[in-house]
Amino acid sequence: MNRDGGAATCSSEKVRNTISNLCGVFWGRRSSSCRSCPSNTGATGASVHIREQCKELILTDKQIEEIMRRVIKEINRGLSKETHAEADVKCFITYVQDLPNGKEKGKFLALDLGGTNFRVLLIHLKDENDFEMLSKIYAIPQSIMLGSGTQLFDHIAECLANFMKEHSVYEERLPLGFTFSFPLTQLGLTKGILARWTKGFNCSGVVGEDVVQLLKDAIARRGPDVQIDICAILNDTTGTLMSCAWKNHNCRIGLIVGTGSNACYVERVENCDLFDGPKSGPNIKQHVMINTEWGAFGDDGALDFVRTEYDREIDQHSINPGRQLQEKMISGMYMGELARLAIVRFTKAGLLFGGVGSDILFKRGQFFTKYVSEIESDKPGTYYNCREVLEELGLEHATDEDCANVRYICECVSSRAAHLVSAGIAALINKMDEPSVTVGVDGSVYRFHPKFHDLMVQKIRQFVKPHISFDLMLSEDGSGRGAALVAAVACREAQ
Repeated sequence: MNRDGGAATCSSEKVRNTISNLCGVFWGRRSSSCRSCPSNTGATGASVHIREQCKELILTDKQIEEIMRRVIKEINRGLSKETHAEADVKCFITYVQDLPNGKEKGKFLALDLGGTNFRVLLIHLKDENDFEMLSKIYAIPQSIMLGSGTQLFDHIAECLANFMKEHSVYEERLPLGFTFSFPLTQLGLTKGILARWTKGFNCSGVVGEDVVQLLKDAIARRGPDVQIDICAILNDTTGTLMSCAWKNHNCRIGLIVGTGSNACYVERVENCDLFDGPKSGPNIKQHVMINTEWGAFGDDGALDFVRTEYDREIDQHSINPGRQLQEKMISGMYMGELARLAIVRFTKAGLLFGGVGSDILFKRGQFFTKYVSEIESDKPGTYYNCREVLEELGLEHATDEDCANVRYICECVSSRAAHLVSAGIAALINKMDEPSVTVGVDGSVYRFHPKFHDLMVQKIRQFVKPHISFDLMLSEDGSGRGAALVAAVACREAQ
């Protein structure tokens, strides 16, 4: 889920000024019925009809407060032994209890599996905040993604062996952190049972099995050419938190907003009924990271009061109807399609493009999420990127008013996503009730959307307790370096 590139954010002040100039309102605490207007209402802005039709895509402050309340209720259900089985937000125990202190040193391997490619990394931690990293990406053919678990893990083991030979470390016995970004029930730091496949994988013989053991078995089948110690299994949100905590020891939340969406946070062990270990006594660690798997929030209907016909259509045509409903309202896999569905509806109603669409526009999946970011990157009153996108879609006849309307629709979709994420993060920050919290964030939507960071900062500030300070920190390779850091910390604690 991690992608290379710099943070695509602009200063909060610039965004506030821009939105203030366009909307005539300031971001800040409003009455509970106020909607967070995402766009302009001036002479060159979206039409009255479009703004009226898009109201259902704009969350009121009262709705956000209710979402926060429901998120916490579902998190507590996930943490409780009595309700965990029925909870949508599973809150899996990660058994990661120690954060980096910046003094970890040595060579560590990381394996990052979370999509159609996977990475192997060799990371050399030197002095504090100084490291060297080598990595290589390997493809996973669809035949393996849909084949047997034995095929998958044999393929991974072979690539791992080739990488170690290529970098002349095959004679060394190195610790490895394994990022496995699929829903896991963890029974320890090095034992994780796959709950279900996602992201197009459907390898047989893996669901219900310990994926660490499956990897060990594959390595054993190769003989002595791979010498590693698997020190930890984790997902990309945990890696994001660890990667940021290495530089900022105040980091307590990890967030992914990319192809999918998920969050982890630091919880008190006493609140974790399913934690399999001592909870009290001398030298007992008081905290543990929780992998919320919050993409499934709303699967029980908790978000029905803010879902739209676009959300229902997205879900109906997805590979997992009725599941991961919050993720489908937030993530990059669906954001472009949400915008397209609204644009198609308004075109057929005669509100866009003179009622004349195109074959490409009417084809599912052809309005990419990157289009949303590109269109919103245009300066106010200009439509250079928007026109390029519309021309790609066969809509050369679009007027300036059409461009303004399309931009407004994109802003409504992306702002709603940012505000849904912010509701969850504000709820976690308030639950932790620490005086200061850093949130480590990664994912393509957060990285590349021009306003996502600032929208989140403004909305979180509005809903966190007044005495709490927070900041958002872009993660640097959480799923890779973060995995190595978990292994490094595990080795540090074992000494």
